[in-house]
Amino acid sequence: MQKLLLAAAMMLLGNHVSAQQDTVQHEREDEIEEIILRSTRSSRTIANTPTRVETINLEEIDEKSNMRPSNVAMILHESTGIAVQQTSATSANASIRIQGLDGRYTQILKDGFPSFGNFANGLSVLEIPPLDLKQVEIIKGPSSTLYGAGAIAGVINFVSRTPKEEQDLNILLNAANTGLYNLGVFSSQRDKRVGYTFLALYNSQKEYDIDKDDFTELPNSKELTIHPKVFFYLPGEANLIVGNAFTTGNRLGGDMEFIKGNRSAEHSYFERNKTFRNTATLEFSKPFSETSRIEFKSAYSLFNRTIEVSDYAFKGLNQNYYSDLSWSKTLPNQTIILGGNYVTDHFKDRLNSTETDLSFSVNTGGAYIQHTWDVSDVVKFENGVRADLVKYGNDLYTESESFLLPRISMLLRLSPKWSSRIGGGLGYKTPTAFTEQTEGFQYQNLKPLAGVTSEKSIGGTADINFKTMIGDDLDFSINHMFFYTKLNNSIVLGGSDIAGYTLANTDKPLYSSGFETNAKLIYKDFLKFFAGYTYTDTKADYIPGDRIVPLVPVHRVNLIFMAEKHDNYKTGLEAYYTDIQRLTNGSSTKPYWDLGFMFEKYFGRFSVFVNVENFLDTRQSRYKGVVNGAHNAPSFDEIWTHTEGRTFNGGIKFKL
Repeated sequence: MQKLLLAAAMMLLGNHVSAQQDTVQHEREDEIEEIILRSTRSSRTIANTPTRVETINLEEIDEKSNMRPSNVAMILHESTGIAVQQTSATSANASIRIQGLDGRYTQILKDGFPSFGNFANGLSVLEIPPLDLKQVEIIKGPSSTLYGAGAIAGVINFVSRTPKEEQDLNILLNAANTGLYNLGVFSSQRDKRVGYTFLALYNSQKEYDIDKDDFTELPNSKELTIHPKVFFYLPGEANLIVGNAFTTGNRLGGDMEFIKGNRSAEHSYFERNKTFRNTATLEFSKPFSETSRIEFKSAYSLFNRTIEVSDYAFKGLNQNYYSDLSWSKTLPNQTIILGGNYVTDHFKDRLNSTETDLSFSVNTGGAYIQHTWDVSDVVKFENGVRADLVKYGNDLYTESESFLLPRISMLLRLSPKWSSRIGGGLGYKTPTAFTEQTEGFQYQNLKPLAGVTSEKSIGGTADINFKTMIGDDLDFSINHMFFYTKLNNSIVLGGSDIAGYTLANTDKPLYSSGFETNAKLIYKDFLKFFAGYTYTDTKADYIPGDRIVPLVPVHRVNLIFMAEKHDNYKTGLEAYYTDIQRLTNGSSTKPYWDLGFMFEKYFGRFSVFVNVENFLDTRQSRYKGVVNGAHNAPSFDEIWTHTEGRTFNGGIKFKL
């Protein structure tokens, strides 16, 4: 197996390979090919896109949102090569990992806008509601040519619904045994010249302690999201879209007695997260002919977060500005996209003294070109290059860097049943103090960045795809993909709580390689079976001994069975296997299975649903208590599996 991985990696490097795409999607193949992608900034379908893109469609989003209506964590859960990693024992904060790399290397987009980064990234996956989504697009591997810094591991683009002439009104009510309640509304409609979409979601979670250690597995939390968007359909087929997404939240975890108002010397530990996020967006597009179009996108995002623990507080304001102007030209068998963008990321530490002031600014100007060429029905290319000028720093130092980021991908249609994609490219990530490791101790005693430069990567993917019909009623398809990433100049954490923590570049690289296999069987669109396997080998030369990177399982298995009768019912079983994981202290975890069940029954315009998540009741406290030390000054183990145990939820959906 190692020889195969090495051979694949050599092939990828020799061809300067890039991020490729195909799809493992829960539909019949003819339906899959009609999906239009937004993450590649082209109007191509999946079947004709040389870059490998995986999509999660509306039907699957609808199924997964039944389990977790408040955020998108469950939607990503079943995708091979992706892990939603919890980073806090008491407040349940989480980040997204792709192919063994930390969450900071994944670029999270909403409708193509990079509004979740750095300081805001630790809570991003918990603040994206699924109720207004129509599609999720996932590009694994380097994607910096189009999206710049941060897209080393990949890109996840959450695509919102757009209005149609027929009014769409969706109402969701949900409750769980953990004390969770959700109320959500989504509405949309358009006429000739104007349309709108509107999302409102309220989440309430009661403090929850399943293992009776007097500390929360789920915090007491309240969150509100309001997201209106107005669409203007102008003369000359021009479109103008104006939106504003507002989210506020208050999460209080820690000692159960403290949360209930019974504070004492013994019951004094807590962790509170107060957040305020507002993102204003503007999109304009206009065709100048049948073959050319100009597009402009701009966004301003403000994220304010206060973290409080018993004897410490951290408060920061993150402001982001993003603008992008692009021109596209369609020629016979070719498409050219030229563009440029300007991005600012300013973080202001609003509480700490000069010695621990984490304020930091990044300014980036970039230009890019992407060329898609259908050489024939058999061979298609998508190549591009980006040039970025970056300036970043704080009161201690300032650094300027330039990057040239090539990317190439190729689609081979070997036959109607066989196809292959290969691609690769370069990437980078500007320095940030806000990593999964520093999030774990709320940035206490963390020294400001000084002398730290950008991380750099080379990586690629290569896959082979097969699809066929077995008889007249059974669809079968299988996809096998190799991936490889080498990360240089990694920023790692050093120091101690007493002397102070520091972040510094290491001169030794990190490697992540492996493969993913996905297979599906669909019988008459009634019975559906999906199976996925991920092998991940992630090692860092700067880690002593065997170099194994913590919290990256070597083996993962996804198994899903669905049965659906249109407009009548749907039901499903899920099983996920996670292999042994290495912890930072050198110890190893136990492997575990995670099983789930869902059922939904339709009654015309409304439906009822019930779900059981983790019904084997797998949780970390069954192996070892997560909380250590004194009750009023605890420490917490790394989180590597469920903390909340078995959960039940059910609700009602109205579509009026």
